[in-house]
Amino acid sequence: MDTLRLLIPKGRIYDKVSQLFSEAGIPISLADRTYRPILGTGQTRESLEAKIMKPQNVGELLELGRHDAGFTGLDWIKENGADVEELMDLGFDKVKIVAAIPAGTDEAELKKKKIVAATEYVNLSKAWLEAGGWDYRLLRTYGATEVFPPDDADLIIDNTSSGQTLRDNGLNIIGTILESSTRFVASRAAMADKGKARRIQELAMLFQAVLDGRDRVMLEMNVPKDRFQEMVRDLPAMRSPTVAPLYGDEGFGVKIAIKKTEVPDLIPRLKEAGASDIVEYDLRKVVE
Repeated sequence: MDTLRLLIPKGRIYDKVSQLFSEAGIPISLADRTYRPILGTGQTRESLEAKIMKPQNVGELLELGRHDAGFTGLDWIKENGADVEELMDLGFDKVKIVAAIPAGTDEAELKKKKIVAATEYVNLSKAWLEAGGWDYRLLRTYGATEVFPPDDADLIIDNTSSGQTLRDNGLNIIGTILESSTRFVASRAAMADKGKARRIQELAMLFQAVLDGRDRVMLEMNVPKDRFQEMVRDLPAMRSPTVAPLYGDEGFGVKIAIKKTEVPDLIPRLKEAGASDIVEYDLRKVVE
């Protein structure tokens, strides 16, 4: 079996990806000052190898075929024009790539002159500025883009989750260029290899099971015979409730997997309808 080569992002995404692997049953161990973590145990350890890289580099390295699959933000895939296959949106680190100018600045007046636009996203910025008819000089930044205006830039293009950092630095958003989150992606070459494609898809299935498990809980309850048909007919469930007769023919034990957001409304209604011994517990994985 060929070793599957994975790229795991350095920085703020690393902890969430590491937790995802752990909950999927593949713990990651990483010694200090190293860039090559150990994935899993036993046979899993032998079949997987990983390297820690900046998310900015992941897409291009996958396109080059140096690695098989990895994790990075959609923003860096688009910024670098990386030709990779997206397997799933993990929903981590949701950000927007936005254009912002100093508060109190008139956008229309700004567009009448040649501006300095500061950004880490050179290609995304060029496309947006040119589409908007701006006359500009692009200034490449290396972090802390929000500090450039008004002294060193007239406009910035940067990522933000809530916009608070921009507001704290006296900036107003004038446009959204892209909405981004962490994606699990693979190289075209790996997905053309049947063996590697199958194993990558198995990883994606495990990750999806973990994410679905985080979003759901299991409810167990006892339901009296005379209320059973009425209650079960209206119960939410992934497919249908699991039902088993109670000892002594005194009713039924019912189990349903539901979204966590449904719990606050549902439990009081179940109790009022006659359910008893209601138990809620978390799920580790859900495979539909």
